[in-house]
Amino acid sequence: MIAAWATFATRNRDKVSAVFTADAEWLAPPDNATALAMDGTHHMIGRDRIARFITEEFPRVFVDDVDVEFRGVYADGNVVVVEERMTSTLFHGGHYANDYCFVFELEDGLISRVREYMDTQRGAQWFAEPRPRPPDAAS
Repeated sequence: MIAAWATFATRNRDKVSAVFTADAEWLAPPDNATALAMDGTHHMIGRDRIARFITEEFPRVFVDDVDVEFRGVYADGNVVVVEERMTSTLFHGGHYANDYCFVFELEDGLISRVREYMDTQRGAQWFAEPRPRPPDAAS
C-alpha cells in the first residue's frame, strides 16, 4: 500500500490505473467536501475513473504542499487499513488538514475496493473559507 501511495503521488495516469482492478470501486462519505469541490461524486467505479480522480481532479483542489503522514498500516489477508493525516494548500489558498482512514481490499495484488473515511465536518470547515496555515501544522 505504501508503494501504491507513492504511485498516486506520481500523478501518472497509466501508472495509477495499473494498481487497480478494471472494476475497482472507491467509496467516500456522500457530500464530503472534496467530492463537492469536484463533481459531487463520492462513489467512483472503474480504474479509469479512479485514475482521473487521483491524477487530474485531486490536484485541482489540493494544489500545493500536499503531505501525507502515515500513522498506521495494518494488514489482514487481502484487507489493508491505512491511517493517515493529510495537509495541503487548497484551491482558494487556504490550508487543509484532516485525518483519514482507508480500507483497501485487494485481488491478486491489485486494489479492488477502497472505503475512505474522514472527519467530514472538519473537511467542510477547511473548504468553507480560506484559512491560513496554523503555526503548528498538526492542527
